[in-house]
Amino acid sequence: MWRHTGKLLLAASILCVVLVPSPVRAQNARVDKDWAALDRALGRPGKAQPGDVQRYSFPRGDLRVTVGDVTVKPALALGSWVAFKRTGRSNGAAIAMGDLALTEGELPAVLTKLQEGGVRQTALHNHLQHESPRIMYLHIEGHGDPVRLGETIRAALATTKTPPPLTATPSALELDTVALAKALGRPGTANGGVYQVSVPRAAPIKAGGMEVPPAMGVATAINFQPTGGGKAAITGDFVLTADEVNPVLRTLERQGIAVTALHGHMLTEEPRLLFMHFWANDDALRLARGLRTALDQTKSKAAGS
Repeated sequence: MWRHTGKLLLAASILCVVLVPSPVRAQNARVDKDWAALDRALGRPGKAQPGDVQRYSFPRGDLRVTVGDVTVKPALALGSWVAFKRTGRSNGAAIAMGDLALTEGELPAVLTKLQEGGVRQTALHNHLQHESPRIMYLHIEGHGDPVRLGETIRAALATTKTPPPLTATPSALELDTVALAKALGRPGTANGGVYQVSVPRAAPIKAGGMEVPPAMGVATAINFQPTGGGKAAITGDFVLTADEVNPVLRTLERQGIAVTALHGHMLTEEPRLLFMHFWANDDALRLARGLRTALDQTKSKAAGS
């Protein structure tokens, strides 16, 4: 009898192992489902980024913006984006942060739609100077159900001429990217005809008690767009603490790199951050060395760390 009962208990144990789902497996399935639903809400696929961030890009390929004789590519300075990170709460809530590149005429309708859906504005300003037409950059932040946030952002962008997602055709960069990476001390990636470099801060950034990963807009961004003959137009922004602002500004000016804007992008970050935008169109390698000199004035992560 005991032998028979033991066999029954063993069979029941095996059945439990097979039928009871793993908490980790169930959680991963929920995570994947969350992002798939968000993809549908935003009408395009996102890309997974370090720090459990899902990031979505909305390049403004509909706009023809010039700065002097440079026609600005979307990847250089016209790339609206929004990034999501789950807050860890059991209800699947997320925080969203982003930056929308808009014409002045598009602003009122976008602001109305975002406010109606509970997505906050944290900054509104220029990044470039002397561009035509004038472009404004609207920084946004939302908390709550990621699908609801995504639907709100999509509705806001639907009032603009932001194009649907397009399949990008890779193009060769007329730049020595190996030499640029060596000069900057950090590697970059090619995207939309632009060489892009991201440099995170050494210390973590927090907002509302939660760490904000670099992919949510708190890493120094440096972009190179080839303009012929080894030259490049450069722009982006340095992410700085207050004590770093003037040393970096002086360094950039000495290197022939114009500072085009200085402002905040967020409301509750710790430590307080300032974002310094820049522009130049000159020999790409010389500009890279100048940018490296400015980076050395900041508390950024070392290459390879």
